[in-house]
Amino acid sequence: MHTKIYSESLYGIDGIPIIIEVNISEGLPRFDVVGLPDQAVNEAKERVIAAINNSGRFFPPKRITINLAPADIKKAGSLYDLAFALGILSSSAQIFFDDSMEKTIILGELALDGSVREIKGIFSMLLNAKENGIKSAIIPLKNLEEADIVEGLNLYPVKNLKEAIDSIEGKKSPIISKGKFNFKEDEEENIDFSDVKGQEYAKRAAMIAAAGGHNFIMIGSPGCGKTLIAKRIPTILPPLTFEEALEVTKIYSSYGLLSKNMPIVKKRPFRIPHHTSSYVSLVGGGRNIKAGEITLAHNGVLFLDEFVEFQSSALQTLREPMEERVITISRANGSISFPANFTLIAAMNPCPCGYYGDEKHICRCSEMTRKRYIAKLSGPILDRIDISIEVRAVDYNKMIGKCDGESSASMRNVVIDARKKQEKRFKENGLKIFSNALMGIKETQKFCIMDDKAKNLLNLAIEKFSMSARSYDKILKVSRTIADLEDKDIIGIEHITEALQYRFNLN
Repeated sequence: MHTKIYSESLYGIDGIPIIIEVNISEGLPRFDVVGLPDQAVNEAKERVIAAINNSGRFFPPKRITINLAPADIKKAGSLYDLAFALGILSSSAQIFFDDSMEKTIILGELALDGSVREIKGIFSMLLNAKENGIKSAIIPLKNLEEADIVEGLNLYPVKNLKEAIDSIEGKKSPIISKGKFNFKEDEEENIDFSDVKGQEYAKRAAMIAAAGGHNFIMIGSPGCGKTLIAKRIPTILPPLTFEEALEVTKIYSSYGLLSKNMPIVKKRPFRIPHHTSSYVSLVGGGRNIKAGEITLAHNGVLFLDEFVEFQSSALQTLREPMEERVITISRANGSISFPANFTLIAAMNPCPCGYYGDEKHICRCSEMTRKRYIAKLSGPILDRIDISIEVRAVDYNKMIGKCDGESSASMRNVVIDARKKQEKRFKENGLKIFSNALMGIKETQKFCIMDDKAKNLLNLAIEKFSMSARSYDKILKVSRTIADLEDKDIIGIEHITEALQYRFNLN
């Protein structure tokens, strides 16, 4: 007897429809799974047999073939276990499917005792299923909160195989997903920019980077406050828009990174990979292609401390996502594109010993050593960074002073006002971008209007310092953000002057 069941799988971070065909025929007992399954899918055989027998049903001693379609896509993971078991029970006439099963997907991993375990990526898979006309879903009970985000589906959350059978036989009522959730941010952070003594120049640059989504690098000696400032940038970032939150939630759902108590990501991601991180962990890849840190930082911040110490190959690969806002990973059997719209925040020392240019310490590095150290960062990477500043150690009197600097709350209010101005500008022109850093060439020409003095100064700077076209573009975007912070429609000479100050030359 033949049974067809509908399920879903993950391709990158997106759900794709999977058709599971179960056929039971006479012959020597055998259980085969075909359709490009991985090891975890093949191991489902033993879990399914035990789960069926331990749930008061019997596993038919016949020839069983399960086909997973489409056959050209690798099927990974244990999320098909429940569908396999129900398909076998249907094909052996132990349960009966009605017409509603054609609009129902089944997802879940089975334990040997028949209980149903939670799976990763259910949000992405249900979202895709709904777009493809699916009306109902049998899912693990522990995935209910995450599944409830997708509005308008008939959900059958089950604890075990018996409850799944009851759902099919009409003994269990569905829960209609509401699509409602608390989008309000949680309590405030326990760190604040007011903790940072002095460093007004660096804090101003950080605020501009946060307001416009600009890539930002700090160069300075050890202990001058680079990491202190970078770790406080999340406290001044504008809140996620609803669309951005759903994008980030899809990513985190796909990798099982959602909190038990928070089925949707409410805050912008802030990722801090260690400088010894491998190329794959930073960028993504592997045998079964997975996203890296740059995708987990999507719509948020990627902080690379000790920037120069990262693998050169990984840093060079950042060039594409910094420009295109996506990363494409190709393998022999296909390629996957992951979103990577992150703001890069980087920190580094000016030389191997860390004290080049420091007023209170003597640098032990030769000129050649320092040049080799800086040469690890290619020109194209540095050209893609909007704001580059030198951070110097704070004066001792300021360090022990009682006067607090500007608070994160105050800075965040200014950032949010500037970001709202940008969103309004782009929305009125039918653009689906949310920050100045995302502007293309046409948008930059249209929205970065300068007065005559500003034009003359920028032209003079470009000629004198032989800046590239990309540098010109970056200066304009940063100037636009500075003008937005001051609620000015026209970019003036003071905005260009400040933007030029943030083009620190490492050499």
